[in-house]
Amino acid sequence: MATPDRTSSPPSECDIVVVGGGIVGQAVARELLARRPGARLAVIEAEPKIGLHQTGRSSGVIHAGIYYEPGSLKAQLCVEGSRALYDYCDEHGVPYSKSGKLVVAVEEGELGRLDELERRGRLNEVRGLRRVGGDEIAEIEPNARGVAALHSPHTGVTDFVAVAESYAADVEAAGGTLHLGTSVHGARPVGDKLEVEHSRGTTVAAEAVFCAGLWSDRLAVACGAPADPRIVPFRGGYLKLAPADAELVRASVYPVPDPDLPFLGAHLTRNFAGDVLIGPSALMAPARDAYDLTHVRRRDLGETLRWPGTWKMMANHWRAGLIEMRNAASPASFVAEAARMVPALAGAKATAGPAGIRAQALGRDGKLVDDFVVHRTEHAVHVRNAPSPAATSSLAISKLIADRLEQAA
Repeated sequence: MATPDRTSSPPSECDIVVVGGGIVGQAVARELLARRPGARLAVIEAEPKIGLHQTGRSSGVIHAGIYYEPGSLKAQLCVEGSRALYDYCDEHGVPYSKSGKLVVAVEEGELGRLDELERRGRLNEVRGLRRVGGDEIAEIEPNARGVAALHSPHTGVTDFVAVAESYAADVEAAGGTLHLGTSVHGARPVGDKLEVEHSRGTTVAAEAVFCAGLWSDRLAVACGAPADPRIVPFRGGYLKLAPADAELVRASVYPVPDPDLPFLGAHLTRNFAGDVLIGPSALMAPARDAYDLTHVRRRDLGETLRWPGTWKMMANHWRAGLIEMRNAASPASFVAEAARMVPALAGAKATAGPAGIRAQALGRDGKLVDDFVVHRTEHAVHVRNAPSPAATSSLAISKLIADRLEQAA
């Protein structure tokens, strides 16, 4: 079988366009072709490779669904999606490690928040979740210490770029096409179809799905969706422990998170490559691709600063912002935060690790949107907020999006 040409221009006409070739976009394309065999479907991706943004710039954790408000899309789709993802990996030979996770309460004052996490996990039907006492923590993570913890044995790690590539191969095997290096600028209804404008011309389609991640709000607004919520980019930087210190951590060790923020705090993760990462930080970034904080885009920064929600958020969470700035500026501070859970890490050596940008939706009211958000416009469905656990949830999200597209028809 000939290798598909992913450098070709998109077709001038097709049935369905999927904008965004990350893990969610590939999963959506795969699901749509499974429901509509023979449909002419094109996936358009701005970058020259799959997974150069959120898909390939995370710790690779397959989340179990502990954190999310019961009844939310994140809760439902993470639990459903993690099971589907493990099954998919087994069927398609994509490797993973079901290494488990401990969420550790270090102090008595954190037990109330741990109770809330346990309540959420039970209501979300997280598989295998159990409460362990302080004396049991070392049986799971010999060097971890705390007064109590939650153990999630079905949390795992994988290479999400490999997963996305496998989805893309499924799309191509089903007759879909993938067009890399093609930036989408906007779209507009033309009669009963949608004209998608991109760097190589235009493609007219009956329907479109936009899974554009960091640029999702701009494309949604261009199609007539409301401006709220706005994507505000947050840079998450990791530290990587030196090999000798990494031996102190078996799998994943997380703190009890702040319930007012959609971030999980500085945690320890042994990723699929075997490295132990500390992080990530959560700093508002000066560009939507500011993997290096010295990279500034005037448009991106201007949109962030002009959004009313930005200033309201900073007023509400300035203390958390100062802590994030300290951790980003001082590796020793970041290591010390992780050492609260694993005291043997005090003074450990760490170097700069990977960095990613979280496409975080922020409401006009200053609230960080803590659930997946999907909007519909004429002939199109837009994924407006899909940060973590979107990769874990990708197969479940794809079913939701396919359902929404059918409802919009």
